Amino acid sequence: MKLIFASANENKVREIQALLNKQIEVKGLSEIGFTDDIPETADDLQGNALLKARYVFNKVGADVFADDTGLEIEALKGRPGVYSARYAGEEKNPRLNVEKVLTEMQGIVNRRARFRTVIALILHGKEYFFEGIVEGTILASQQGEGGFGYDPIFLPSGSDRSFAEMNLDEKNQTSHRARAIRKLIQFLELEAREAFRS
Repeated sequence: MKLIFASANENKVREIQALLNKQIEVKGLSEIGFTDDIPETADDLQGNALLKARYVFNKVGADVFADDTGLEIEALKGRPGVYSARYAGEEKNPRLNVEKVLTEMQGIVNRRARFRTVIALILHGKEYFFEGIVEGTILASQQGEGGFGYDPIFLPSGSDRSFAEMNLDEKNQTSHRARAIRKLIQFLELEAREAFRS
């Protein structure tokens, strides 16, 4: 089975390729030479994921999935949420995004937050959704050099290390994206078995 992942973010592509079994081949947008600037104008994660998947599907005509991920902080009433990638401005600068969150969280006792990923899949023209959530807290300062985005300030529940202090295999044991991808994989494997039977 071949799928296009509607993302030019090579970090995301690597994370997802590491989770997939060998029967599912995934290529990111850069691997197929797709350079369009895909609009992300929906007001929620599911809407943005579907916008991206539909855009690529309509252009390429191949089975495709897209994700949208947001960091949702309780004390900030769910912000940055759907605006996580561009929280500090349209240039989508991860360092500035992190600094803005840390500034807004200064002096706040309630540090509860969660990462949430929604995947939209278009397979044989039909649309499906999968969600992954990981609960945690926002750290007072950055910890770790790995990962990307908000990883250095997010401490997943039950861990003493931020996502940025974990290697890719460790992060993929618990991350929001990994949880959503596992649901996607289970669905695709079931679809493949059904197709084989028929």
